[in-house]
Amino acid sequence: MNDTDAAPGTRIDIVSDAICPWCYIGKRKLEQALAMLDAEGLRFTVRWNPFQLNPDMPREGRNRTAYRIAKFGAERAATLDTQIVEAASAVGLSFHPELMTRTPNTLDAHRLIWLAGKNGVQDAAMEAVFAAYFVEGRDIGDHGVLTACGAAAGLDEAEVTAFLASDQLATEMRAADRAARETGVNGVPSFFLDGYGLFSGAQPAEQMAEAVRRGRGILQQRAA
Repeated sequence: MNDTDAAPGTRIDIVSDAICPWCYIGKRKLEQALAMLDAEGLRFTVRWNPFQLNPDMPREGRNRTAYRIAKFGAERAATLDTQIVEAASAVGLSFHPELMTRTPNTLDAHRLIWLAGKNGVQDAAMEAVFAAYFVEGRDIGDHGVLTACGAAAGLDEAEVTAFLASDQLATEMRAADRAARETGVNGVPSFFLDGYGLFSGAQPAEQMAEAVRRGRGILQQRAA
């Protein structure tokens, strides 16, 4: 998770999945934390890295209600949705689980996010994919939905369509998922600064900012 193009101590890597609600909530909290750090003259680049919460999910996905009842039970699934909606609302997001009919395989979403990163619009693509799923309840395993997300982020629609129709980077995305697990990631979102582990979870913005400051200090000491 290192990038030679980024200045030392300035690159934040986020390991996430496009169907992780806490990753979207964590995105908002990180944006708040980065604004705090920016006011101190500290600026960072952010890169999103793939992780699949359900790596064995069929490529076409599954009915969300049936899948979650089987996984959590009906009562627990409903409680989790309520908690997530409340947490999202606290950071200005309006989640609509009642619109979400599919639990998708996210491999193609990760491929799109990689393509967006290559074209300098990764954050916009991540935002579009998150919003499509959690706010609009759309199936982000569907290539048409992903193409619309890519276009909204500024990518060429024809290029996205052709890219998704291919199998380009599918192997690499699976490998990146495995690599994250091998480095100890077992929950998302997980945050790293120049490969140094900062924290996991959608922590409060103030705690995120402090963790980044502390991590930056440790990296600077190591480099001295």
